[in-house]
Amino acid sequence: MEPANNNSDLVVVSKRETGVAVIELNRARKRNALSQELIDELNGVLRRLDRDADVRVMILTSSGDGPFCAGADIQELANISTVEAHRIGWLKDLEDNFTALRKPIIAAVRGFAYGGGFEVALMCDMLYASADTRFGFPEIKLGTIPGAGGTQRLTRAIGKQKAMQLILTGASVPALDMERWGIVTQVVSPDEDVVEEAIKLAVSIAAFSVPVVGLAKQAVKAAETTTLREGLELERTLYYSSFSLTDCKEGIAAFLQKRSPSFVDQ
Repeated sequence: MEPANNNSDLVVVSKRETGVAVIELNRARKRNALSQELIDELNGVLRRLDRDADVRVMILTSSGDGPFCAGADIQELANISTVEAHRIGWLKDLEDNFTALRKPIIAAVRGFAYGGGFEVALMCDMLYASADTRFGFPEIKLGTIPGAGGTQRLTRAIGKQKAMQLILTGASVPALDMERWGIVTQVVSPDEDVVEEAIKLAVSIAAFSVPVVGLAKQAVKAAETTTLREGLELERTLYYSSFSLTDCKEGIAAFLQKRSPSFVDQ
């Protein structure tokens, strides 16, 4: 992988010729705790890569062998009042940037993802985790609650009862349980590298038409925020819109001619 230009060592970006960009959280001495500086840098990287025509899929992970993310920076959190949190929209810009991403993003998690780190992993479209990874929302032990979408995304994914148990106890849960509950896409065995396995998935997605992948992502994500009827209507609209794409015509022609398609991202 070739490193891309980056103005800070808090977030490191590498590109692959396959169209995959790997984003590494690199605040190891603080276990990648989400300081405002780290959040600002990550937001900038996400916006830049989403506009980069050479990038088709992103992977978010931690640098080296370090854990994914310990959550919000407690020292910074200790100095934020309710009024100040509302004024600056604490963590809102991070959630907004993930929501706005048009390209797929895969979390490759090792070690642990707690609090805001777990929320960031949930913001991603798919989640690979090493076998020894643990997840949890320990905010209840600090006298607060998850505040970057954790209560909403987790409940939608695993249901009210199980989400209540995890959030109200602050329990730490192993990756295998999270895979069984549908949170983790795949648990990677100890003899495999979670980032390399995520890259294999990213490469397979990157081989398809960029606009069609974007339509598919938009349709799936709508299920989180719309009624079934509204989601079905949106899906149908996006489906019909794909018929005018050159890549749709090419994909159908290639199937009928029993050959591999040659997509041009149009």
